[in-house]
Amino acid sequence: MSRIIEFVKDWMLPLAIVIGITICLTLHLITPLADSAEPAFSRFAKEVQPIMVAIMLFLQFNKVSPKDLRVRKWHLLVLGFQMAAFVALSAAAIAMPRGEARILVECAMLCFVCPTAAAAGVITDKLGGNLSDTVTYVVLINIMAALVIPLIIPMVHPVEGVSFLTRFASICARVFPLLVFPLLLAWLVRYTMKKLHQKLVGIAGWAFYVWGFTLCLSIYLATKALITSGISFWAAIMICIVSLLCTLIQFIVGRRIGRRACPEESETLKRTDSLTAGQALGQKNNGFLIWLGYTWMTPVSSVAGGLYSIWQNLVNSWELYEQRHHNEKVK
Repeated sequence: MSRIIEFVKDWMLPLAIVIGITICLTLHLITPLADSAEPAFSRFAKEVQPIMVAIMLFLQFNKVSPKDLRVRKWHLLVLGFQMAAFVALSAAAIAMPRGEARILVECAMLCFVCPTAAAAGVITDKLGGNLSDTVTYVVLINIMAALVIPLIIPMVHPVEGVSFLTRFASICARVFPLLVFPLLLAWLVRYTMKKLHQKLVGIAGWAFYVWGFTLCLSIYLATKALITSGISFWAAIMICIVSLLCTLIQFIVGRRIGRRACPEESETLKRTDSLTAGQALGQKNNGFLIWLGYTWMTPVSSVAGGLYSIWQNLVNSWELYEQRHHNEKVK
């Protein structure tokens, strides 16, 4: 039994990816299930996923004190890179005629502007990164995205009668309750219920398993978005390539910025900052990405969110494998 638990623990990400894709294909391809079970499971996935994310964040945030949150140099550099890439791609999209090439640029736009997943701290913690620094960046990028996206998106996809405040409120309503409420609740418990807080810190590691279940649902929804998008095979291949490049660029750039931001740091701290910044820039809130594409851009561009979800979790699987390798060498 212990071997099974260790196997699941070591291979949680690839297992969640395979299970999510398998469930989606099974429910989609088997006609009786497609007619009866698929709609109910899709509703279940959409409704339960935010609840599981909130539980996972609450468990995580019990480990983070308000005093631990501080803005580091790499936060500003990574934020600057992310916003600069989004603005440059937006300018390119505005200058291009409508067509498949422009859709690919818009997919890249969404991949770069998408805020960091609130769940990024789970993997960062597992890799030996800094959880507090991750939470700080999650807050910063969500605030920045809420301000910048309503200003830029209307230039790319004008919609008459929709104001900046409408878009801003729509984005805030989508992102902030899920992020802010678990954080405030965790801090309320920290300062008013000491014994409960200690118990919650003791089970904070369960956030990883909650995240595994949540990931399974995310992959299911991402696969469904791809299957039902109605795009051509070659368009899907090109979006697949674009989303893969965006994933790799952001993980690599994040790691390099984190490593070089403070040259005077020790090698251990550089490695920690490199891991943390890589996850902060590379790991995205894919549900938000899909919603943003479908609501404010074009339904086809939302497919990039589903594909990015698969790529980022494959990168995370490789990183966890490398981390296990590293730990074994240290021992």
